[in-house]
Amino acid sequence: MQAKKRYFILLSAGSCLALLFYFGGLQFRASRSHSRREEHSGRNGLHHPSPDHFWPRFPDALRPFVPWDQLENEDSNVHISPRQKRDANSSIYKGKKCRMESCFDFTLCKKNGFKVYVYPQQKGEKIAESYQNILAAIEGSRFYTSDPSQACLFVLSLDTLDRDQLSPQYVHNLRSKVQSLHLWNNGRNHLIFNLYSGTWPDYTEDVGFDIGQAMLAKASISTENFRPNFDVSIPLFSKDHPRTGGERGFLKFNTIPPLRKYMLVFKGKRYLTGIGSDTRNALYHVHNGEDVVLLTTCKHGKDWQKHKDSRCDRDNTEYEKYDYREMLHNATFCLVPRGRRLGSFRFLEALQAACVPVMLSNGWELPFSEVINWNQAAVIGDERLLLQIIQDRIFKHISRNSLIWNKHPGGLFVLPQYSSYLGDFPYYYANLGLKPPSKFTAVIHAVTPLVSQSQPVLKLLVAAAKSQYCAQIIVLWNCDKPLPAKHRWPATAVPVIVIEGESKVMSSRFLPYDNIVTDAVLSLDEDTVLSTTEVDFAFTVWQSFPERIVGYPARSHFWDNSKERWGYTSKWTNDYSMVLTGAAIYHKYYHYLYTHYLPASLKNMVDQLANCEDILMNFLVSAVTKLPPIKVTQKKQYKETMMGQTSRASRWADPDHFAQRQSCMNTFASWFGYMPLIHSQMRLDPVLFKDQVSILRKKYRDIERL
Repeated sequence: MQAKKRYFILLSAGSCLALLFYFGGLQFRASRSHSRREEHSGRNGLHHPSPDHFWPRFPDALRPFVPWDQLENEDSNVHISPRQKRDANSSIYKGKKCRMESCFDFTLCKKNGFKVYVYPQQKGEKIAESYQNILAAIEGSRFYTSDPSQACLFVLSLDTLDRDQLSPQYVHNLRSKVQSLHLWNNGRNHLIFNLYSGTWPDYTEDVGFDIGQAMLAKASISTENFRPNFDVSIPLFSKDHPRTGGERGFLKFNTIPPLRKYMLVFKGKRYLTGIGSDTRNALYHVHNGEDVVLLTTCKHGKDWQKHKDSRCDRDNTEYEKYDYREMLHNATFCLVPRGRRLGSFRFLEALQAACVPVMLSNGWELPFSEVINWNQAAVIGDERLLLQIIQDRIFKHISRNSLIWNKHPGGLFVLPQYSSYLGDFPYYYANLGLKPPSKFTAVIHAVTPLVSQSQPVLKLLVAAAKSQYCAQIIVLWNCDKPLPAKHRWPATAVPVIVIEGESKVMSSRFLPYDNIVTDAVLSLDEDTVLSTTEVDFAFTVWQSFPERIVGYPARSHFWDNSKERWGYTSKWTNDYSMVLTGAAIYHKYYHYLYTHYLPASLKNMVDQLANCEDILMNFLVSAVTKLPPIKVTQKKQYKETMMGQTSRASRWADPDHFAQRQSCMNTFASWFGYMPLIHSQMRLDPVLFKDQVSILRKKYRDIERL
């Protein structure tokens, strides 16, 4: 497709709508064919799951530096209570469960096909030029109908593009005006366009009225509020954006990416405080004035001189030296950092200039993400990368090298403070030609007094010590009672080190203790029941997957549509997404990452509840690896054995314990900005496991007897 045509499709507001119409028509036709397939499958005794049963899609986005609802602004006298925030966001959240199958009436489209009706303009209502262009594009399309009885989709003539209350384009009393429309029907089969929502200082995604069951074609929409296969994310475009045509694209040679004067450019506003200020305030650290030209100015707004900082004058002078169009059309990559809102004009400008967009806007649902794979057309970065790069410049002796930055999991999760040697991390063994560790340290978390020599913790200690791969055993004594005398511990062939926890909190089991001398950690709860054979087999599996959690007790997560939240389940099913750290092997680097990467708020929650530390570790490892954990051979009596133990039986059966874990799931997902846990149906068993061959031919023969 020619550059001009691509530009027309992506940049024209009318084309945005046409794309929606096209896929809406396809979906309508697909719906009818789906019904026929269901009829056919019903006759043949087959069942196809409905779209309602699919998992929600959560793109891999990370949360910004500071969430909007935690910002403190010294220049603003606006104070919003939690209740006001909930009320302000009610309009966008009421229909959060809407999907095409639940909030769209396909019967309206069966008779006349995909027809779109635009409400007549009401007397005295002002409509901005941008919205007039959108309505004109619809009315000039083949989908338009002036007869509402033939319509499949309805578009308001009331201008909803700018819902910033401080904007002169803001339409007042829109709530009552929309509700008075006789065809409104709680928004069903309606499409609402919006470019700007919310206002200073929070810039929420509230559009100021109850959208009901209407679809949103919205710019700067977050992945959190985006309703997959229902809303359409559109690009932010300026009021000068042409309705049709426009300049042709600037990709003149068949070179992808084009080799140009500048490697990376940006020119735009810098916000001194508030939401969106973190990223743009850090750009000057990367600017070198040669192939990387990143220019910002604080010369905007009425009171910019009142609030300017020590860099403003210097930045403004540098800003005036460069022509934006010259930079844009002579750059290979164009930076697209978030502004006050997630979207930016720079996105479309970069595409039109055939400049590869470099996205720095955590949590933005990119335009037309339903049909365009932006991973093939843009570089999607993380806002926090800037600070990590600057940190490396300052502390060069512990800076990350090129391999770390360019190999999974990337620089964000590989902390150079842990080690300067790549072999100390679980991700680079193959690159360095290293074999995985051959020994492990067993760390047993003890929370109950030692009163009998027949307690499970002593049996567990002996079983772990007999493993051919065990280098040492550490008992973390988090019990309120004093440490038992040395003679109370059984004699073993490997050293046994007892550490008394200083704070005796749950997170202390994941501290990076210097006593752990091996890279591999076998994490054990005191009441875990494992044989030496099971320990050996789990470790040999982990050696093939050293970056993951490998173990026995598995759990899963699910999306609860009725409660609009994540759920936690311990039911034995065909899939899982967590392996609990009560009987699991992982790399000791995750102790360091748990302690130094995760925020104090999450660890404090774990410690206050004395619960969920295992869930948080699974969140962390899956966020780093983008992979599920690995469950090894099923031990069917594991659950019953655990329930029979005294120290934790009350916790397993306590409904409050389970409710806490449900709450933890949602708090953790909120901080990560998405659900990092990944489902898996893979279970690894020993070769010949359960096979009808001589037991003498099986290496892990004892597992079958358990």
